[in-house]
Amino acid sequence: MRPINTGKNATTTEPEKPRLLDLLRTRIRLKHYSLRTENTYTEWAKRYILFHNKRHPAEMGKEEVEAFLSHLAVKHNVSASTQNQAKAALLFLYREVLDTELPWLDDVEQAKKPQRLPVVLTVNEVQALLSRLPGTHALMGRLMYGTGMRLMETVRLRVKDVDFERREIIVREGKGAKDRITMLPQAVAAPLRDHLAVVKRLHDEDLRAGFGEVHLPHALGKKYPNAGREWGWQYIFPSKQLSADPRTGVTRRHHADEKGIQRAIRQAVRDADLAKPATPHTLRHSFATHLLQSGYDIRTVQELLGHKDVQTTMIYTHVLNRGGKGVESPLDRL
Repeated sequence: MRPINTGKNATTTEPEKPRLLDLLRTRIRLKHYSLRTENTYTEWAKRYILFHNKRHPAEMGKEEVEAFLSHLAVKHNVSASTQNQAKAALLFLYREVLDTELPWLDDVEQAKKPQRLPVVLTVNEVQALLSRLPGTHALMGRLMYGTGMRLMETVRLRVKDVDFERREIIVREGKGAKDRITMLPQAVAAPLRDHLAVVKRLHDEDLRAGFGEVHLPHALGKKYPNAGREWGWQYIFPSKQLSADPRTGVTRRHHADEKGIQRAIRQAVRDADLAKPATPHTLRHSFATHLLQSGYDIRTVQELLGHKDVQTTMIYTHVLNRGGKGVESPLDRL
């Protein structure tokens, strides 16, 4: 606080002006962006400011932004997606925090992403990978391959969003903040029920210990104060430890760390001696490709994956197990 003289023998204090990065975090939370996005955008803003010797972004413009993005590409050799992420963070900073429209920022050239075909496993390779995943990670891997869910959609799955009777899963706030419905594979129904019974006992223990609350999206926690302790809102794959929410400080049981399943799949790839660089997302690619191989309509696959544009789904037609574009080689006719 800074003292201000307001008259004869009178002083008062003027509230300190909020720091730019604090304003950025506040605006991100008002827009209901995830904690991951908050940390990423804040880090890019910090790097941008430090790159220009701690000048305030309001004093800078197109040349400074272009210099920073070029520096990332030339000096740090970052990928196109990383460079575009930095641009998106700066765009948010200027428009949402500094309230500055930047028509010139739209003119800053977008880094072009290389058009690469997705890595897809064969059915036998998927079986070899899944069979080498241990415990809960095996269930998560089977769900990702059996439903087409992304990694974070899987770890954020809640009890209420699985309907065993209708054999469907509601994926909440997927990419683009969109909900969608996918199938619940019959092969995982029984193991998933058994897993939920274990999670339910853990939740009951948390409640008896005075905890048991889970993070709720947006402002639902204020509207329904007790909902966070209800069974339906709990994560299907909870963390093994209680932890303090980094935003509120409230002790909760968050969802499992996605790094665990990532490490488990890397190890399973090595154990299965697979040559392909498979990741959790490879299971989603394999799900889509194997459905198309089975003759399902591409629009159905698009809906299950949650793609906005069918052109995104069309990429899987290029990796179908029919050789180059499904054409028979003349060598095979000899």
